[in-house]
Amino acid sequence: MATSRPSASAPEREQWSSQYGFLLAAIGSAIGLGNIRRFPGVAYENGGGAFLIPYLVALLTAGVPILLLDYALGHRYRGSAPATFRRLGRPFEALGWFQVAISFVIITYYTVIIAWSVRYVGFSVTEAWGSDPTAFFVGEFLQAGDAGVSFDIVPAIFWPLLVVWVVVLIILALGVQRGLERANRVFLPLLAILFTIMVVRALFLPGAVEGIDAFFTPEWAALADPQVWIAAYSQIFFSLSIAFGIMLTYSSYLKRRSNLVPTGYVAAFANSSFELLAGIGVFATLGYMAAQQGVGVGELEGITGVSLSFMTFPQIISLMPGGPIFGVLFFSSLTLAGLTSLLSLLQVVSAAFQEKFGLSRVQASIFIGGFAAILSLALYSTTTGLPVLDTVDKYINEIGVVSSAILMSLLVAFVARKLPELQSHLNGTSTAQVGTWWRVLVAVVVPVVLVVMLVATVINLLAEPYSGYPGWFLNTFGWGVVGLAVLASVLYSVIPWRRPVDDFTADPVGRPLGRRGTGPDTGTTHGEVTR
Repeated sequence: MATSRPSASAPEREQWSSQYGFLLAAIGSAIGLGNIRRFPGVAYENGGGAFLIPYLVALLTAGVPILLLDYALGHRYRGSAPATFRRLGRPFEALGWFQVAISFVIITYYTVIIAWSVRYVGFSVTEAWGSDPTAFFVGEFLQAGDAGVSFDIVPAIFWPLLVVWVVVLIILALGVQRGLERANRVFLPLLAILFTIMVVRALFLPGAVEGIDAFFTPEWAALADPQVWIAAYSQIFFSLSIAFGIMLTYSSYLKRRSNLVPTGYVAAFANSSFELLAGIGVFATLGYMAAQQGVGVGELEGITGVSLSFMTFPQIISLMPGGPIFGVLFFSSLTLAGLTSLLSLLQVVSAAFQEKFGLSRVQASIFIGGFAAILSLALYSTTTGLPVLDTVDKYINEIGVVSSAILMSLLVAFVARKLPELQSHLNGTSTAQVGTWWRVLVAVVVPVVLVVMLVATVINLLAEPYSGYPGWFLNTFGWGVVGLAVLASVLYSVIPWRRPVDDFTADPVGRPLGRRGTGPDTGTTHGEVTR
């Protein structure tokens, strides 16, 4: 197979400055709001310490294999999600656009949670939520109304949301090295420092030991519950940023000599380690709250999601000595975790439109990012923003992302039949090797598990209206948003490319890297577009 050469009509592809820069960005993408807001509560409600068993199984049998599949696809075919899947076969481009559409939908509401966190950094200083944090958050801050469509703007959300959009779009316009990489080199270490300080402080609170004990105490009977295993696989998929274009896009900016498999292992286990740290910190804090109220940890409410972050934690902050400092640390950590993930989602969308329509980074940031910002402000800075966010998040993640992962696994394994080639590519660029086990997990285990998850989710959503919302509302912002993502993926896939995409030849797979990191070097950038 001929070695690839850059096309004269295609701009030189951006690259990370180093493997370390990529690794920081990959970890930053994986560590997001869900690690802090979602994992501790999910683990506690699904068997406590026993949940770590299905969680680890899910990580090893689904999380890592699909993460490596994303890495292999992006690095070998050197393109955005639509370009990569088109290079597997022209009809497959639609799947790439479906992943782009998923990322686009997520960024429209992800930004508003970051904006809330920014405001709560300031609120923590004065404990502005008063004696009733729940009433303050829902009533005074969000001014939340019933499920519906309203264009009554809430200024307290609109302006910080606008600031968040301006900041992230500027970073996006600066490019891979000067924007994404530099931001992650600052945000991720700062997040680690702030969150570690917060956790250490939590460990010395009265009742912290009881809280951690409640978190880790195993309920072994839970292992016999299929829903617990589904919860474990769901958590892994939603926290690792896999199967909807992020890691595929990020890995496409890696240099030819890139140690893919060990990098994937480090990113995956760094994400899981942070989730465990979050669980310890959150439940040490919840243990303090339970002790102050004279109840058991199991009697507390609001221990996951939005309730944990913006209702329960403010209440704890008001109770503890030095609460304002703790609050600043917590909400600053939440903000930084959200920003690193948001940037990766934006890059998925930006890269796709740059390549398809011949846009520059700045043009993509202004036109595509600007359009997303307008939608975000219109939908989520209003009095009905909370129920819209809740519904869109539920459906786009549990229907859209899971469907994308199923389709990607089956397409690569059985339609394009590229798993042996991708396995060879991983082994030819890595000091650690993957065996036949990887292909079995990607082709069989992952699709089977995810189909079970998807069917169970669909049955539940059809059997009972989600959160009691009206049918028309769920059809519009739930099923309707997923349907729009599918429609957009088909429409964009039939539009002609402004930049060359089909005349592409990947480099031949070389021998595995040696211990010194040496291996095949063609002297060219791997997998660039050729004329």
